Amino acid sequence: MSLPTVAIVGRPNVGKSTIFNRLAGERLSIVEDTPGVTRDRIYATAEWLTKKFAIIDTGGIELSDAPFMAQIRAQAEIAMDEADVIVAVVDSETGLTDGDEQVAQILYKSDKPVLLVVNKVDNPERRADIYDFYSLGLGEPYPVSAVHGLGTGDVLDAIVAALPEDDEPENPDVIKFSLIGRPNVGKSSLINAMLGEERVIASPIAGTTRDAIDTQFTDPDGQEFLMIDTAGLRKSGKVYENTEKYSVMRAMRAIDRSDIVLMVLNAEEGIRDYDMRIAGFAHEAGKGILIVVNKWDAITKDNDSIKKWDEEIRIKFKFLDYAPIVYVSALTKQRLNTLPEQIKEIHDYQNLRVTTSVLNDVIQDAVATNPTPTDKGKRLKIFMAQQVAIKPPTFVVFVNEEDLMHFSYLRFLENQIRKAFVFTGTPIHIIARKRK
Repeated sequence: MSLPTVAIVGRPNVGKSTIFNRLAGERLSIVEDTPGVTRDRIYATAEWLTKKFAIIDTGGIELSDAPFMAQIRAQAEIAMDEADVIVAVVDSETGLTDGDEQVAQILYKSDKPVLLVVNKVDNPERRADIYDFYSLGLGEPYPVSAVHGLGTGDVLDAIVAALPEDDEPENPDVIKFSLIGRPNVGKSSLINAMLGEERVIASPIAGTTRDAIDTQFTDPDGQEFLMIDTAGLRKSGKVYENTEKYSVMRAMRAIDRSDIVLMVLNAEEGIRDYDMRIAGFAHEAGKGILIVVNKWDAITKDNDSIKKWDEEIRIKFKFLDYAPIVYVSALTKQRLNTLPEQIKEIHDYQNLRVTTSVLNDVIQDAVATNPTPTDKGKRLKIFMAQQVAIKPPTFVVFVNEEDLMHFSYLRFLENQIRKAFVFTGTPIHIIARKRK
């Protein structure tokens, strides 16, 4: 299910990124006292009063020829178009400006709920500074201090009240997967080849697919799938058209909606640095991942071709060492019949639950093989472990002190859990928690 979306907009240097970080609960966006420093939307998921929603941090809107301003304004306009609720931020220290009025003029056209937030009201005695902003015609201003967290609870209450009602729940038996990758890696051609019909426009011109397209199908075993095609993600410095910017946002939404992501690479072009960043979006979201090398028919091969590609992928995608790799051709349909089975296998591992007793046997064997680390004479003690979630499988390890759990030992425990239970194609999370 796609989360409702909140866009944070406003002219440069009013504190949008600080508000974003405060609402998201962590420092995700660059905060710098320089106008225009946030050039790209930043995405996060927030939760308030049991309601989850996505937040988009945008660059400022300004009608000028200053560097990056045209691109920043375009990004903010796209964010407003995609958002369900808009948070318009102004600055109490500088007061009402022409830039604020220009932002308001754009917001009048949005037909979306708009919350006017007056930032940098650090002193309650300065609440009178907000009244000039009534003239913007955006409703009652909410005074906040994003740096200190003052007033953000009221803003979150207003956001939740303005969000649309939840959609009907989706069928949990349907496996939802999306195809992601740079433009022109052949995602649309793969979909057409898998379905055996021309459901998506396929073109050799990079960036033809502008939107995410859902397609349902059922395999011979009766398993239902929902396949989400996305427009190619393109490096921010090379995104010039508004339509391309739409595709980036919708690709992120497609990842959010998916259970499993097919990371599509182009065998003709090889692996690019941005491929790793794209894959990182899905990995950080905890999605199941299958690496698909397309256009395998188009390259000259020898007996070691697959071995060499495997080695390069494992080196460059170290964080995806759990993801299987398949070499396919949308043109000749080579190995396409294996994709549904691999997707189902990953889905099974995403939903695998390990009994507490068996999990603790594995942990005890791991500790016996490689004793827990010590720090300043104090040794880490592991009392027990328990699986607490699926999709992705998540484990809590109860210890005497969380600080004694070094990253390298967490990685060791993950490897031992994978050795015992495999977990093909899915990231797993291990959380160290002090036993109370």
